[in-house]
Amino acid sequence: MVPSPPSCHKPLVPLQPVTPTVSTAPPREDPTPSTSASRPSALPAFRTRTSAPEASDSAVPASQHSGGIGLALFGVGLADKALFQSLLEENGCCLLYVVEDQLEEVQRAFGAEFLAGTRVLRQQDAGAALSDQRVSGAVICSPPEEASEIVIDALRAGKGVFCEGLPSLDRQRAGACFDEADRCGRPLVCGFYKRFDPALQFLRRKVRDSRALGRIHRVGTVSSTYPAAAPSLLRAAGGIFYNAAVHDIDIVSLLLGESAPDTIFSLGHAFCADLAQLKDADTVAISMKFRSGAIVTLDVSQHCTKTCDHRLEVHGSQGTLRVDNQNPLGITEHGTSVSLCSQTQADRTEPPTVTKEQVLCAIRVAAAAQQSWRTGSAVDLHSEATDAPVIKTEIM
Repeated sequence: MVPSPPSCHKPLVPLQPVTPTVSTAPPREDPTPSTSASRPSALPAFRTRTSAPEASDSAVPASQHSGGIGLALFGVGLADKALFQSLLEENGCCLLYVVEDQLEEVQRAFGAEFLAGTRVLRQQDAGAALSDQRVSGAVICSPPEEASEIVIDALRAGKGVFCEGLPSLDRQRAGACFDEADRCGRPLVCGFYKRFDPALQFLRRKVRDSRALGRIHRVGTVSSTYPAAAPSLLRAAGGIFYNAAVHDIDIVSLLLGESAPDTIFSLGHAFCADLAQLKDADTVAISMKFRSGAIVTLDVSQHCTKTCDHRLEVHGSQGTLRVDNQNPLGITEHGTSVSLCSQTQADRTEPPTVTKEQVLCAIRVAAAAQQSWRTGSAVDLHSEATDAPVIKTEIM
């Protein structure tokens, strides 16, 4: 999710430094873009693609929506705190409606002062928000099993849609959401938040565009959450594979320029007894091999002490690049033919797109990773002829 360009807008969340480092000697320091250690926000990117609404009569005071893009928020319980902070601080947008059946969740997320100019509706009254012409965009934070219907209703009402998670765990249903967006001519953005992180955008340009690391051999990610999500919320969001691992799957595919691995194998365990009863895991290790030969390992956990831990390492034939939210910002370069320093401000702030094909591919890989964990066998995704992954039972 993308912070606004510093020359134009203030950041939507407090920015903490993230460190890209190339490990070889002798080093040379170069400037790099600042980044956020928490989930960055995609609202500015979404806002630039959504036109301002026309005024209409409503119970919402004019001061609440003057000069901003009107938004309606659907669902609160599964939304990330950084998203709430973005809604509170982003001057270019204003929240006209919150649609949520659990009113205590709304009160917990937003203060009474902020809600003074916002209408809170139950889901059965969602049509009032979608029929308001001042609402240009819908922010969907509902569980995936409910999200697709809301997404389609919002698109048909002429709203741009930002879906904080996946629009559905079913590929056919998720694809139908993007098809509807095309028919309606409205934007649909899915919250693959890691691709909006400036540090990872910077890394992608050096790995893909500049070929600064040569041929990629290995990629490793660590994603540990703090505080851990409640088991019921994690399960409602699709479980650890669809709610957490899918973001690392997406960013790795983006870095490598390959849509899916040939082979995937997962191990996992539920250290939380409540999650074990729900037949889900809270800690997983996913190994993937891509057609290019690149080996990828994803370590995803709901257990971390004191703060989140997000790391990504890319090992290539000409060096290693590391992004780490635990260290101060800095970058060193050695043995590459292309400078690692950033080029222009425009390059650093261009918002990425999330296509239908990328979302469907991430869902497919997440499903294969979950299948591997449940069966204890590797899954072969090499064959594109069949939609169903093939389980490999031979010894790895």
